[in-house]
Amino acid sequence: MARRCDICGKQPQTGHKISHSHILTKRRWLPNLQTVRVNVDGRIKRLRVCTRCLKAGKVTRAL
Repeated sequence: MARRCDICGKQPQTGHKISHSHILTKRRWLPNLQTVRVNVDGRIKRLRVCTRCLKAGKVTRAL
């Protein structure tokens, strides 16, 4: 399963970690994904949603 938000499609980004001596090593920034029970078309599904989408109210959580 990919580390991707099911709502907005946010996924890991890549870049460099820069040490004090300016040695570059590769690193990844992972999105803050949460597994949430969501109402989709009247059914309850489990989706992986980033916290930005949760905070913005883009999903309706199932009780």
